[in-house]
Amino acid sequence: MSEFVVPAGYAAIVWWFTTGIILYLDGLPQRTFRWSMSAATVLACIGAYVLHTSSMDASVNGAYTAFSCAIAVWGWLEMSFLMGYITGPRRHACGDRCCGFAHFLHATEAIIYNEIATLLVAMAVVAGTWQAPNRVALWTYLVLWAMRLSAKLNLFLGVPNVGDKFLPAHLQYLKGFFKKRAMNFLFPVSVSASTIVLTLLTRRFLGTDEPFKVVGYALTISLLALALLEHWFMVLPLPSEKMWGWALRSDRAAEAAALTPLDG
Repeated sequence: MSEFVVPAGYAAIVWWFTTGIILYLDGLPQRTFRWSMSAATVLACIGAYVLHTSSMDASVNGAYTAFSCAIAVWGWLEMSFLMGYITGPRRHACGDRCCGFAHFLHATEAIIYNEIATLLVAMAVVAGTWQAPNRVALWTYLVLWAMRLSAKLNLFLGVPNVGDKFLPAHLQYLKGFFKKRAMNFLFPVSVSASTIVLTLLTRRFLGTDEPFKVVGYALTISLLALALLEHWFMVLPLPSEKMWGWALRSDRAAEAAALTPLDG
C-alpha cells in the first residue's frame, strides 16, 4: 500500500491547506476581498487552462496536475460564495414562523447563484475532459460538488454540529437556514452512499497496477474519505474548528479590532 501513501498525503495536505487559506482570507477585512478574489480568479483561469491541457496527459504527473487544477477552480467557487460575491438574491434570514417548503425555497434563494455557477463550471470541466484519457479533474470536481451539496442539505435538515463558527460576519444570516437536531433522515443515506462509492473505488484501486490509475484512484479515494470525515464532524462531538485554528485567527483579529475604541 506504499503507492497509496504519497497521493493520499498530497490530497490531505491540499484539502487542509486550501481550506485554511480560504478561511483565513475570508476572515480579513472586507476591503481585502477584491484583492483575494482577483488572485483567486487568476489562479482559477490558469487552473482551467492547465486542466484542459493535462486531460491528455495520462501519467502520474498528469494525475497530480489535474487534481490540483480542479482544486484551484473549486477554491474560486468557494471564495466567491464565502466572500459574498456569488451567493443569491436573498441576503437575510427568515422569520421565526417560516417553515416547510417555503423555508426551503428561501434557503435556495440565498445560495442559488453559486449553485448555478457550480453547475456551469461542471459543464466546462466535462467539456474540457470529454473523451480524454485523464479525467482525474472531473472526478475530483464531482466528488467535491456531490459532497458539498449533501452537506448543505444535511445542515438544512438538521445536525448536532452546524459549524457556524466557520461563517464570516457578512454571511451570518445563513445560520437561519441551519437547524440543530440529533439526526435527520438524509444523513444515514449520505454516509452510506459515500461509503459504498468509497468501497467501489478502493476495489478499483486494488485491482490495477497502472501508475496513472493508481495515483488517480488514490487521490479521488482520499478526497472522498476526507469529505466523508467532514460529514461525520456534523454529528460527532469533535471540535473540528481546531483543525483550522490558525485560519480562524484572522476573523477573531478582525472582531477584536472592531471592538477596540479608536485612539484620539
